Amino acid sequence: MGNTGGLDDIYSSLLARRSSEGRLRRLTVPDPAMVDFSSNDYLSLSTDADIRRAYLSRLRSPSFSLGSGGSRLLDGNTGLAESLEASIAAFHGAPAGLLFNSGFEANVGLFGCCAPRPGDVMVYDELVHASVHDGMRLSRAKRVPFAHNCVRGDARASPNESLDRVLTALAQGEHGTSIRAGGACVFIAVESIYSMDGDAAPLQDIIDCVRERLPRGNGYLIVDEAHSTGWAGARGRGMVSHLGLEDGVWARVHTFGKAMGCAGAIVLCSATTRRYLINYARSLIYTTAMGYPALAAIQTVYEFVESGRAERRRAHLEGLMRHAHGVLASLGARHGVPAEMFRVNRGPPASPIIPLFTTQARRLARHCEGRGFTVRPIVAPTVPPGTDRVRLCLHAGNTVDEVHGLCEAIGDWLRGAWKPEARKTVEAERGQSKL
Repeated sequence: MGNTGGLDDIYSSLLARRSSEGRLRRLTVPDPAMVDFSSNDYLSLSTDADIRRAYLSRLRSPSFSLGSGGSRLLDGNTGLAESLEASIAAFHGAPAGLLFNSGFEANVGLFGCCAPRPGDVMVYDELVHASVHDGMRLSRAKRVPFAHNCVRGDARASPNESLDRVLTALAQGEHGTSIRAGGACVFIAVESIYSMDGDAAPLQDIIDCVRERLPRGNGYLIVDEAHSTGWAGARGRGMVSHLGLEDGVWARVHTFGKAMGCAGAIVLCSATTRRYLINYARSLIYTTAMGYPALAAIQTVYEFVESGRAERRRAHLEGLMRHAHGVLASLGARHGVPAEMFRVNRGPPASPIIPLFTTQARRLARHCEGRGFTVRPIVAPTVPPGTDRVRLCLHAGNTVDEVHGLCEAIGDWLRGAWKPEARKTVEAERGQSKL
């Protein structure tokens, strides 16, 4: 290696500063002895014995090869990839689909090229995933955020306007004539389920608003279904299909690394859009295609889910969501702690993701892990300041007893954390946050 001393010194300084701010990231290896309340494996399919047997059997196929040998445009395309795209698209009620190596690459490829002309605009929910932001940066389109899940209402909790106000302003702005005439394209990016709050997008309201403000049909809604694929809707088809909104959505991104228990992603779209992405999506064109083992895993899991064999898991997960939320919601009041110390959202959970809001997210997470439960603290800047939380993810493999054990651990922490000396610390932190 060349001389890296000076650069390493710069990096070390930056890492030290991040560490002093409590934001240093580290790689950790999950402890299999811990109870998982952290991963995105919502249906616990990644370790299912029946899926494992079917997958290993499929690997004995004469078609097996360890890798694909190249990008799909050169030597990496296979009949299995194309048939898998067609069957997954049909399962989700879409005309066509295009596989990507990950959800990140799917969003980067789609958003990086979908706006074909100057004057096109990308409007996005302020809480969309980082991969959407990275894709939009590759685009020539103007980027405009709107307040999270705020379609027409008051956006006082956010510096951004509602979707309705944003679209109205665009129609009156610099390229307003082209937008009103239907010439310029307006792409609207949302997620069906948001990964940090676990809340659902008001998809029907969004579609109605887009159609009203862009009556020429030049509003194109893109829905990232990463956190709804596999468990939401009939047979886990996702929120768009569950609500029957396929005709109001231009493109969907379904990923396989969460509830589906494997890896990869697909963009569902029209056949013409699929051909366009093959020609312009850089994260597809310039990367090695998935090999047979990855494709076989996706095929195996989809067959399992399509057959209905995951339905008992889905039903158990949905029951566990309601039960866990009910127990957690009572903890703060039972222990007499303020909302800053601990609270959960009031309404029933829309997903297996239940955020536990607290100003002491790291302390709570460490306490739970010390009791044998894996949970993760999520703090600013990953989430907006003042919304630190422990992100609780439920799984079909979790039991009611495990949920009660976690809640007991949280209750014990609350009793200790709200002693007089701890109360002074919380009040001091609250005072500093107001400065």
